[in-house]
Amino acid sequence: MEQWLDIDSADAGRRLDQVLARLLPDFSRARIQEWIDAGMVRLDGRATKRRARLAGGERVHVRAWLAARESYDPEPMDLAVVHEDAHLMVLDKPAGLVVHPAAGNWSGTLLNGLLHHAPALAALPRCGIVHRLDKDTSGLLVVAKTPAAHKSLVEQLRARTVSREYRALVVGSLAAGGRVDAPVGRHPVRRTAMAVTAGGKRAVTDYRVLARYPGHTLLGLRLHTGRTHQIRVHMAHLGYPLVGDPLYGNGRAAGAGLPAAAATAVRAFPRQALHAIRLGLAHPHDGASMHWEVPMAPDLGALLAALEALHERR
Repeated sequence: MEQWLDIDSADAGRRLDQVLARLLPDFSRARIQEWIDAGMVRLDGRATKRRARLAGGERVHVRAWLAARESYDPEPMDLAVVHEDAHLMVLDKPAGLVVHPAAGNWSGTLLNGLLHHAPALAALPRCGIVHRLDKDTSGLLVVAKTPAAHKSLVEQLRARTVSREYRALVVGSLAAGGRVDAPVGRHPVRRTAMAVTAGGKRAVTDYRVLARYPGHTLLGLRLHTGRTHQIRVHMAHLGYPLVGDPLYGNGRAAGAGLPAAAATAVRAFPRQALHAIRLGLAHPHDGASMHWEVPMAPDLGALLAALEALHERR
């Protein structure tokens, strides 16, 4: 990426990195600072520093090598596209689909499918994926399609202005909703798990009771932060783990209190009972408020329908 930029007199006294972040809105300030530090930015023909104060009237030459991305293969995939325009995509991810390639899952991921659907995503960090859902969590996920959209969505997530609402079926009977404000970090013993730990990052989850069944509760949850496994960890921390969660089940007996058939269905549920049902954000191009909602994932919807039928019979 190569550009010549003229510094306006109105920017006199300001830092170089601040001015470039405004003049190059498609790129984050952190990335621009990396370019300056690497000598990819020259001020009046000379290497400079990110904190250099401008006098106005300078000419800046930016000749930056964009970081090489990992190479992944495009793969045909039936994507449940809820919304798509020139700037972003919103998908309804099915349970069982890994979002990003990693050890043990180098193919067959959502990223591979995105590359087949829109090859230009290869030029973006993580092919435009700005947040993730666990493999066995279903529901809404947004993907950026341009550098400017990627920057905007990352900034919205960082500022906690993206609205994300979930549905979860948990083991245990909650009397009322509330908020969990507890830091989440790597589990001190089980390295594949997360935990509420003093050394973790702040994590905030609001939850409310939507329905009660014998020994189980359906919750609506809203994320204010986006830590790994946040909802699963927070609910297990309260003593109400998600039905079907193999990692944070805490040994609680799912199905307790239910008739035999319903108890068997709950115990056999093959994944954590968690679905991202609503998503809201400001459109990265014009700032318009956008909101999406999808139906419950079929498997979780069927389980809840069975519980509702039981509730109605009672």
